[in-house]
Amino acid sequence: SSGINAEYGEKEKNRIHKERTHQVEKSTFSPIVCSTMGVLEGEAEKFYRRVAVLLANRTRQTYPHAIRYIRQRLAFCLLKTVVASLRGFRGTKATRLNADRSEL
Repeated sequence: SSGINAEYGEKEKNRIHKERTHQVEKSTFSPIVCSTMGVLEGEAEKFYRRVAVLLANRTRQTYPHAIRYIRQRLAFCLLKTVVASLRGFRGTKATRLNADRSEL
């Protein structure tokens, strides 16, 4: 069922952003959507495969090494996001510049 939801999410993102991206930014749009289990869907998988090919060529490594590196990085990024959402962000808070203050 999570695959169906991710597929729906990909189609929804395409519907919302694709035309605007093409007309305004004169570029293409590839939604990066993964299921709750971390499975990449449709265009996301194609995107990461293409990045792996480019990375392998640039670093003179094999494709399997490059795709493994990308998947590991993605897994850790997703894990950090989940942990931060469950326990809350505990880093330093960004301070806003108060326009009324003359401490510039």
